[in-house]
Amino acid sequence: QVRLVESGGGLVQIGEPLILSCAATGRAVNTYTLAWFRQSSGKDREFVAGVNTWRRLSAYMEESLQGRFLTWRDNTKNTLFLQINSLKSEDTARYYCAADENGGRQSRNVGDFDYWGQGTQVTVSS
Repeated sequence: QVRLVESGGGLVQIGEPLILSCAATGRAVNTYTLAWFRQSSGKDREFVAGVNTWRRLSAYMEESLQGRFLTWRDNTKNTLFLQINSLKSEDTARYYCAADENGGRQSRNVGDFDYWGQGTQVTVSS
């Protein structure tokens, strides 16, 4: 069974950095695309960033978040990381890790992902 467990969220201060992690377990998860999504209260889940496995690990990201967000993957531990710099109040959301069995694509669509974690809440305070 594929399992995704996010960690690292909590109550954080505006302007601070934060690193989230997603521990992925299950057969063949090292070949899956792993990605981050976030969802604020009352809003749709939106893509943040991911890493696919086509030929080699390759990161991709929502353009509007480039420069402040970083994602990388340690495939020896099947762990995906997300670093958020200069936290803003708009970053408040539940952050989810998702896995797409098709590791050859860099999907940004919720419907393309086969497995989801329970999420970790990030609340940015002033």
